[in-house]
Amino acid sequence: MDIPSFLRMYPPFEELEEERLSNVVRHTHIEFFPAGQVILQQSGEPARFLYVVRTGAVELIDEDQVVDQLGEGEVFGHPSMLSGLGPSFTVRAHEDALCYLIDQETAEEIMKTQPGLAFLSASLRRRMIRAVEGIDPEKVDPWKTPVRALIRRPPISAPPTFTVREAAELMTRQKVSSLLVQRPAGWGIVTDRDLRSRILALGRSPDTIIGEILSFPAFTVDAATIVAEVIALMLELGVHHIPVVDEDGQIIGVVTHTDLMALEQKTPFLLKSAIERAPDELTAVEAALGLGKTVCSLVEANVDPIDIGHVVAVAIDSLTKRLVELGIRRFGDPPCKWAWLALGSEARREQALLTDQDNALAYDPGEAAADAVDPYFEKLANHVNVHLEQAGIPRCRAGVIAANREWRGSVAEWAFRFKRWMTDPGRVGSAFTGIAFDYRSVAGPLDVEQALDELIRTAPREPQFLRHLGRGAVESKPPTGFLKDAVVEAKGKSAGTLDVKHGGITLITNLARVYAVSAGFTENRTVSRLREAVTVGHIEEETRQGLEESFRLMWQIRLEHQTRQVRGGLPPDDLVDPRALGPLTRQGLKEAFRMIERAQDALATELGLRR
Repeated sequence: MDIPSFLRMYPPFEELEEERLSNVVRHTHIEFFPAGQVILQQSGEPARFLYVVRTGAVELIDEDQVVDQLGEGEVFGHPSMLSGLGPSFTVRAHEDALCYLIDQETAEEIMKTQPGLAFLSASLRRRMIRAVEGIDPEKVDPWKTPVRALIRRPPISAPPTFTVREAAELMTRQKVSSLLVQRPAGWGIVTDRDLRSRILALGRSPDTIIGEILSFPAFTVDAATIVAEVIALMLELGVHHIPVVDEDGQIIGVVTHTDLMALEQKTPFLLKSAIERAPDELTAVEAALGLGKTVCSLVEANVDPIDIGHVVAVAIDSLTKRLVELGIRRFGDPPCKWAWLALGSEARREQALLTDQDNALAYDPGEAAADAVDPYFEKLANHVNVHLEQAGIPRCRAGVIAANREWRGSVAEWAFRFKRWMTDPGRVGSAFTGIAFDYRSVAGPLDVEQALDELIRTAPREPQFLRHLGRGAVESKPPTGFLKDAVVEAKGKSAGTLDVKHGGITLITNLARVYAVSAGFTENRTVSRLREAVTVGHIEEETRQGLEESFRLMWQIRLEHQTRQVRGGLPPDDLVDPRALGPLTRQGLKEAFRMIERAQDALATELGLRR
């Protein structure tokens, strides 16, 4: 098959006009790569061609891990070629491969076409999004990030009378690649590329004023424009810098093509991949320490706060699994089947930047005694708990960790504990019950969840236990003090602040747990529990909507507060200053607390509890 007939079969060439396709063929050459040959090196020299696989296959490698394989008709090299950055992946011939190499100028022309723009958006997104255990990738897609989130500093400007020499000195001093220049009719822009192409390349004097070489008027985008659209505009206009304006039309910063194409380095998918491929505990911990910045990027991109809590849990799950694997490598194969359990907020996949460890370990010793196999699992649990702590996830202050023998045991021991807690709930406080009854298997071949689920389904037959759970859900009221229309803590070290977790989020979590357990549901995520409660008539749809909206609002407040702290170099906490909230948010909180109190009153009445 000739080159044009082949290219016509695949995007982005399939919709090109004949003349443009003929031009592509004239600027294409063929190269053979034997199996094992590196075609592009990760973080190496930028790609100078757009590569199309004609025969064979190539593989994309992140560090030592193969993350994708491309076959006939698939394209690579374009992100590096367009951004001028080193390739994000090493590209290596998986088998003998024949590739068409299209030169950069021609490839850029293709990408400016409508088929090219559509292809670019789709292909970059596909490279970015690899499954993250049930999270809808569309919700954490970096290419749907509002461009506002990439602004890190105000724009740097200069008068039009500045000389090229003065402009270059200012750019160097400020470490920027462009300057905004104000004229009576609006803003223009001059870039480092302008200095090279319009001054140095033409042999003009460095004393030329920048008013003679700037681009005017500067093309701008609204701060709410998503990244994918900005990339498309840059390609269409052939520019590498675009000023960003706010709702009032004021320029708040400048984004570059490098900012946009490098966005992939901030995604939760790469964080998860870095943890999973860590060769040792230190590397795994160091990778996990990047979670804070990743979460901040998601918050600033206006990702749903419930999904962000899921992302945090997925990252911690990945770290836990990797530490377990490395522990087994260190201590040898386990003596029997086992399962590592997440408890509490991690089991619910509802974690923020301030979280602690709640975990347990179960095993099935078979005919052996539990004490005979427990020493191995004690070492393994200590190994994991220690390194999770090093990654910034402290141990539960109540001791709910697998290294504690009370939270480690055989399946029979766990069944006994659960049944005892249900038949004699006075033995353990509500906090313990709340943590333990939110469980999820994270690693290991043992199916312990099935046995625990069967016990949970018997809960509706244990009225004393349901009253115990219910009492824990209604005994703590939302904060009752007021400061400028915001509900706050009235006294103590937290006076004047709102503990958004314990004063709101936890209260809804506790209500949802009672609804689920009293119906025999084994679902553990709060929003899902609320929705299931409606199906069996435990709460009205209006109550469900109110609690879910309140839950989401408080999570948003919590994550935005913690993001401001992390960006400011402070340790995150849950104590929100009401003065940092707008009047609508404060009013929303008041309504949320009223909704929680109404739901608590209804539950107390149903269970015959006094408040």
